[in-house]
Amino acid sequence: MAMHLRREIERLKKMVLSMSAVVEENVHRAVVAIEQRDDDLARQVIAADGEIDRTEIDVEEECLKILALHQPVAIDLRLIVAVLKINNDLERIDDLAVNIAERALFLSHQPRVRVPFDFPTMADKVRTMLKSSLDSLVNLDAGLARTVCASDDEVDDINRQMYDQVKQGISEHPEAMESLIHLLSVSRHLERIADHATNIAEDVLYMLEGEIVRHGHERYATPDAGLRSGE
Repeated sequence: MAMHLRREIERLKKMVLSMSAVVEENVHRAVVAIEQRDDDLARQVIAADGEIDRTEIDVEEECLKILALHQPVAIDLRLIVAVLKINNDLERIDDLAVNIAERALFLSHQPRVRVPFDFPTMADKVRTMLKSSLDSLVNLDAGLARTVCASDDEVDDINRQMYDQVKQGISEHPEAMESLIHLLSVSRHLERIADHATNIAEDVLYMLEGEIVRHGHERYATPDAGLRSGE
């Protein structure tokens, strides 16, 4: 029984890692489609959504099968629970990538809007968070997971700045209002991807340490953080 459980868990891990690679690539392509106003690339992201939807169902069914047949306990049980939640986050991230791609389709046929907003920096931060959260899963790295969680506030701050800058842009360039609103939507979608990346990192911490981590970034500090800050 134990050998069968190990094989099933390894197969499940491979399914999740394969899914995460596709999702990460779709986010990358959606962001590039926005930056380069590339409607062909945007259409590729939208077309790939069905594959992720099917994979999400397959992963969920695999988790339920393992729970029913093997009744895992301890870290094996935590892993299955974490994978169920991560599976859902990955599917939602892919949906958000599709939303960004849809905005790219619109913006690719509009004049570029000049706003004092560093969109590439926000996109890079979010992509780094997503990659790090998935790397923390692959490498079972609690320290990396905590780094992801601690980065979420930075993206929230950038999203708030974007809101203020779009308001100013609309007042100065009312003819570009629709494009500016689409850019604001992109910012919001990126902020939500960062939230889901944080969820994945939190689930990795739960899987490794058996502690539910939610609500409150002060809990993401490394154990010697107080010593470094002089406390």
